[in-house]
Order: sequence, then structure tokens, then C-alpha cells
Amino acid sequence: MTDILDELEWRDVTAQTTDIDALREALSKGPITVYAGFDPTAPSLHVGNLATLLILTRFQRAGHRPIGLVGGATGLIGDPSGRSTERALNTSEVVAEWVSRIRVQVEKFLSFESSPNAAELVSNLDWTAELSAIDFLRDIGKHFPVNRMLAREAVSARLGGDGLSYTEFSYQILQSNDYLELYRRHGCTLQVGGSDQWGNITAGVDLVRRVEGAHVHALTGHLITKADGTKFGKTAGGAVWLDPALTSPYAFYQYWLNADDRDVVRFLKVFTFRDREEIEVLEKAVADRPFAREAQRTLAEDLTTLVHGSDELAAVVAASKALFGQGSLGELPASTLAAALAEVPKATVPELGATFVDLLADSGLVESKSAARRAVKEGGAYLNNIKITDETHTPSADDLLHGRFMVLRRGKKSIGGVEVG
Repeated sequence: MTDILDELEWRDVTAQTTDIDALREALSKGPITVYAGFDPTAPSLHVGNLATLLILTRFQRAGHRPIGLVGGATGLIGDPSGRSTERALNTSEVVAEWVSRIRVQVEKFLSFESSPNAAELVSNLDWTAELSAIDFLRDIGKHFPVNRMLAREAVSARLGGDGLSYTEFSYQILQSNDYLELYRRHGCTLQVGGSDQWGNITAGVDLVRRVEGAHVHALTGHLITKADGTKFGKTAGGAVWLDPALTSPYAFYQYWLNADDRDVVRFLKVFTFRDREEIEVLEKAVADRPFAREAQRTLAEDLTTLVHGSDELAAVVAASKALFGQGSLGELPASTLAAALAEVPKATVPELGATFVDLLADSGLVESKSAARRAVKEGGAYLNNIKITDETHTPSADDLLHGRFMVLRRGKKSIGGVEVG
């Protein structure tokens, strides 16, 4: 049962623990109950949340009992950690809807089948809603020294700027009470989360000790960064979400496929279930054959399957091949084709009538009409994977895929699109 800590260490996941030796001893005595919390601050989890969710998954695979907590109560308050300004509060209706959506996402990564370590899914609104203000202050608030709360980095940074409301100041107390409730209700003795939650998590450890006299544990994972200095999990359009309506499976696949060589092995350790031997083989491939991008393809395939399923993986791989002339564009579902074209330079026109040269330029695939004419003349311009050699060619309705799309290509690697209507 202690092997899980060795695995997390090898995968370079563990950032902080309260007492690693005490945690090892607890794990050596048999399965424990472990939880991670996810606040509904958006309608979906993103790939940063996925890192924490997979820590929880690994604990279950190692024989421990996981609890996924969705913050139906804390989501109404907002965590000040990592923020320089007050969080805008969402309505209870919005938060309830987001809780429902996030519950579905968390469920996909845990096993709820009848077994000694079957997962639980809870909302902290279940015990917080019935808590009166008097009980909150008398029974919980009295265990939190104000001087210690003021010393928290997330609090002190805000006090030096625009200030902090009592609402957000109280967030730590509410989250700490979650740990106390889960200890009482489920015997939970470990909370995991991102390293930015260290202050909140250890406050919960302290609350359980003060109220119940019990020794419980905390473990956080590293916040993932990218080698080029850009924020992990971000694209030009924003976060990489787990919800396919917010980040299409095609865009999700492409995000991992385009991982930097300097990042890909680390991502394989954190985000896949490949073992040490498999990852070492892929690491060698990065060093010996970086042009083949074997590690990136494995990462993209494993994660797309994990988050969206094997059918979606097959669809996005088919789309990727078809866009570059290695499959039939006409066989791609409209939704997959639309998602693929959303990731490339694209022109939207009200109706047909423009020449192929005009469309190449309007899409942004080439910098000018003269460059478009040159591409056609040199034999490097394609419409729906068919080479166009006539500068005056004007696409017709027969060229429309699903009645609205056309795929443009310049050379072997540059893709663009047109949407009519």
C-alpha cells in the first residue's frame, strides 16, 4: 500500500506533504480514505484540475478509497488563493448547474462499482447549508487564530492591495470544515490537491487535530508549468477544458500533440498511466527521433481516450489524417470537421462566388492574393485535398462539405478553411 507514494515520487507529482514518514506508516497498515475537492468556479474542470483528479485515481488504483468533493458551498464563496482582486460571486442557480456538470466529469475518473474501495462523490453544501452562523462561529471559527490566517500569503497579498472581504477571508474555514466532516462521516485521513491549496489543506489538518485529536495528512501535487514559460493548460483561446462543448476533442488532441519536447515526458508521467519502462522508451524516442513525435502522439492518444473516449479519439485521428490528404474529408462528421477548422486560419463568407485565390488570401493561409496565385502556379494549393492549378477556379456548391465547409491546404502542412453561411 505504500507503493503509491513511490509512484507519485517517480512521476514527480508530489510537491508537499505534512509528514511523509507518518503517511507511509498509515498506508502500510492498509487502505485509507482520501479526498480531493473541486470548486465549481466554471462550468467545467480544466486540465489543471485533471492533474489532481488523476492523483485521486492513482490512489484508488492502489487500493485506497477515494472521495471526490464538489464544492456546492465553497463555490458560492470563492477561494482568494492566487487572485489579486475579489472574485465575482455567481448565483446559487449557476453554481448548482456547474456542480451537476462537474460531478459528471469527476465520476468518469473514479470507480463506483461495489468494492471495499468504491468511490464516493459528495457536495459540501450537504453539511454547510444546515450550519447556522452561530454554530459556524462557535464550533468552527473559534479554532482559527486570526493572526495565523492573516499571515497566509493569499490573504497578506490582498491586504497590501485592494483588500479582502470577510466572505473570501472565511473560505479557508469552510474548506477546513470539509476535512473535519469527511473525517467524521467517512474516516477520511488524507486530502490531496494542488500546491496552491497547501494553506487551505493544512488548515483542515489542524482543525481535525484541534477538534478530534486525530492525526490526518495532506499531500499536494506540483502546479504544472511549461518549459517555454507560457501558462500550462492555456491556448490562444483560453483554458483547455474537459467539457467537449468548451474544448472540442480535436482541439484537446492537438493541444497534447503539440507539446514541447522539453515537456512531453513530464506530461506522460503526470497525465497517463504508462509505466516506467514505457515512458523511458518514449523518452529515448524524444532524444533519438524528435521529428517522429512518438511521445506526443502517445500522450495525445492516451489523454483523449481517457477524457473523451475511444470513439472520439478515432474521429479526431481520422480528421487529422484527412486534413492532410491521408483520408476522406467527406467521411468526417460535421461536428469533427467544424472543430478541426476552428483551430486553423479560416474565412467565413456569406455565399459562394469568390475565387479559390481570393479564399486562400481571405482565410489568412497566405499573406496576399499574389502569394495565393503563386501557390497555385507552383502546384502547392489544394481544395478539399484536390490540387488546384487554375488561378480563376471558383468553388461551387459541389465543393461544400456538409453543405458549408471547404478545406484549403498550402503545401503539405499548412491548413486553412472556409465556412459558407
